[in-house]
Amino acid sequence: MEIFDKLYDEHENAKVRFIGFTTEDTRYDFGIIYTNLFFGKPLVVCMQTGRSSLLDPKDVEDIDYLQTMFRISDKQQAANIAEFFSITLPSIPFVTQYD
Repeated sequence: MEIFDKLYDEHENAKVRFIGFTTEDTRYDFGIIYTNLFFGKPLVVCMQTGRSSLLDPKDVEDIDYLQTMFRISDKQQAANIAEFFSITLPSIPFVTQYD
């Protein structure tokens, strides 16, 4: 008896970028995994917290979301991260993944 219905099982050679940087107050280390899955959104992993999120330029505009997602205590630090991601993440048009 199968307990789970498999939704997908994909193998892909993904491009991964690791970036570490500091602001006046904090050090950040992120891994960015570029994949063809998930509507073309890169998977961003915070190496300090292990928290991850799929982000695109529209998501980056939501400072509250970034603050919550990556457990950033200060609103200005979240704004700094948003600025960083707005420069770093590619602007990809929305792609329909499930046809």
